[in-house]
Amino acid sequence: MSRENVDFVREVYAEWERGNFQAGVDRYDPDAVLVQHPGFPEAGTYQGLEGFAAYMHTFLDAWEKVTIEAAELTDAGDSVVAEVVQIGVGKGSGASVEFRYFQVWTFRDGKVIRLEVIRDRDAAFEAAGASS
Repeated sequence: MSRENVDFVREVYAEWERGNFQAGVDRYDPDAVLVQHPGFPEAGTYQGLEGFAAYMHTFLDAWEKVTIEAAELTDAGDSVVAEVVQIGVGKGSGASVEFRYFQVWTFRDGKVIRLEVIRDRDAAFEAAGASS
């Protein structure tokens, strides 16, 4: 299943790079958890599809334009560690921003059950139960 998970995450990022942040939602478990680690705006834990939607609404509202693309994907068993590049233009400031960080996608029975957003590579691999 891990190869399928990597392929799924790759497809999601291809859509997110185009600005389609609805991509892949059909594979999220209804009780999935989004964890924004400290160091990110809106840090905290968001529960279920409603929590994901509320977070994404707040996140997207801050940007005139934003994309998130995968720089590297690593199979970590039940998880996929993604090094990502976020590129955007702030809605209020008009400032261009490029930001690198990590997202850890965890799967069970083909569904996304957890998505963690983490600044540090080692911490991302630790969250996935793997070594960097």
